Amino acid sequence: MTEQEDGSTVFSKALQDNVILCKEVALNYLEEARIFVNDRCEGAEPWQLIASTLIATLLAVWLKEFLFQDESLFSRCKKQFFKIVRRLPFIGTKIQKQLNKALDDMADKMVTLKDGASYVQSLPEQGLKHSEVIERLKEYTSMDNVNWKSGKVSGTVYSGEEKLTRLLVEVYGQFAWTNPLHPDVFPGVRKMEAEVVKMTCELFHGGPNACGTVTSGGTESILMACKAYRDMAFESGIKKPELIAPLSVHAAFDKAAHYFGMKMVRVPLDKKTMQVDVKALKRAISKNTAMIVCSAPQFPHGIMDPVEDVAKVALKHHIPFHVDACLGGFLVVFMEKAGFALEPFDFRVKGVTSISADTHKYGFAPKGSSVLLYSDKKYRHHQYFVAPDWQGGIYASPVIAGSRPGGIIAACWAAMMHMGMSGYVESTKKIISVARFIDLELRKIKDVFVFGKPQVSVVAIGSHSFDIYRLSNALTAKGWNLNSLQFPSSIHICITLLHTRNGVAQQFLKDVRESVAEIMKDPEAKTTGMGAIYGMAQSIPDRSMVTEISQSFLDCLYSTDNGSGDKHMNGSPAHH
Repeated sequence: MTEQEDGSTVFSKALQDNVILCKEVALNYLEEARIFVNDRCEGAEPWQLIASTLIATLLAVWLKEFLFQDESLFSRCKKQFFKIVRRLPFIGTKIQKQLNKALDDMADKMVTLKDGASYVQSLPEQGLKHSEVIERLKEYTSMDNVNWKSGKVSGTVYSGEEKLTRLLVEVYGQFAWTNPLHPDVFPGVRKMEAEVVKMTCELFHGGPNACGTVTSGGTESILMACKAYRDMAFESGIKKPELIAPLSVHAAFDKAAHYFGMKMVRVPLDKKTMQVDVKALKRAISKNTAMIVCSAPQFPHGIMDPVEDVAKVALKHHIPFHVDACLGGFLVVFMEKAGFALEPFDFRVKGVTSISADTHKYGFAPKGSSVLLYSDKKYRHHQYFVAPDWQGGIYASPVIAGSRPGGIIAACWAAMMHMGMSGYVESTKKIISVARFIDLELRKIKDVFVFGKPQVSVVAIGSHSFDIYRLSNALTAKGWNLNSLQFPSSIHICITLLHTRNGVAQQFLKDVRESVAEIMKDPEAKTTGMGAIYGMAQSIPDRSMVTEISQSFLDCLYSTDNGSGDKHMNGSPAHH
């Protein structure tokens, strides 16, 4: 026997001895535990043992549900703390007083009527004649405070071209009474909807199995994609589906998660590029992941997420991958032909399973029109709703709505046919050129900066020298209407065809330069107006208060108060 063999034998024997020793120690502990439990149960009646077991089980289940929820324990404790604070007599009353003042100020600014005007609160006894209705409408058109036709509004109206407007109005009139819920009655609308989907599939390089549906807008397209992937997750055995999305993704995904019982898993952005952090996205994947989302581009800063990199992750883990191109979809598909290079983002990228694109934005269709596309029909089937046993017959619908306005579908089809490839390429060339010009010139202005490298139509501005909302206020005073953003504080302009008119972009830059110069005379001055509200909203630790203010804002939208009654939109604390 060699020394090496002798050493191995000794080591093996020592290991066996240790294993035996560990077993003996474990058995001794088990025996002691058995004796301890039996001693404690000695003299106990069977019903006591059963009751103790039942209570212990219920406590364990409650503890598990309390600790392991979609919302973290810290977040829930924080909410409960603020609820208690708001119920304290002195503090709660003071908070409510300030809140009511803010809500009253908001109501005064929003719910305004011109002298002599009032709300219609009941049907007229006798219907108005055609000429009378048209005359009354002048009151409503004259209420507009912002002249969007001048090109001073961010996004909102994407074309406004008069010839196209007349065409859309005429087409809608011809199909005003149609409803795609009844394809046997309105086969023409069915044909147009199918053609809109097919044309859009081709634009996004869908294969032979690519398909989709027309929806009422980007939010419904997003809802339907999430619903389809949630149902697929259920089918595969996932009980608590999760949706992974960047912080910059549209809020409609939060709405979808809320509606469909999914957990939203937020992924941070690269602070320099404002793109989704792909490494963080990888770490966020779990056994419950039902879908991954990216934007092309995202709404806040107009940045294209790295679709190819994320698609590789989705493919590796066999997870459906949705690209949200609602905002700029009908720009990005034409950018290559318009002479602007862009990294692949559509169905050419292996792993992309669905895309949403709004035809009512840069597709120049009337509001209420969007397209949701899938790479394969197997995904679309999970979007459908079918009630096979309804007494009224078999009920099947492709989207949320049952009845839908055929006139919108017809007008969308008309817009696409009217624009054609050449029209869309030309409008894309104009819009992207102006966006690049504004981006370049803004970078030359001291004391402001542009977020990331916007490649499409949105340019977001921030500042390290002053509160950026002061610039928003200054531009509002000059007639501009921009979007205010938060986390981080910023504003953006979304370029449309209206901004490509002569002098509009130059006037915007001139007004920004003058406003910044004026602000920098006193960079620490207090922010007022809507800018102050946005700044305050970000700093409020009790996010339920922000929700409450937002709910009251929505209440204002439906107010028909002619000037009497309590102005408080949210009532008193006792009414909560």
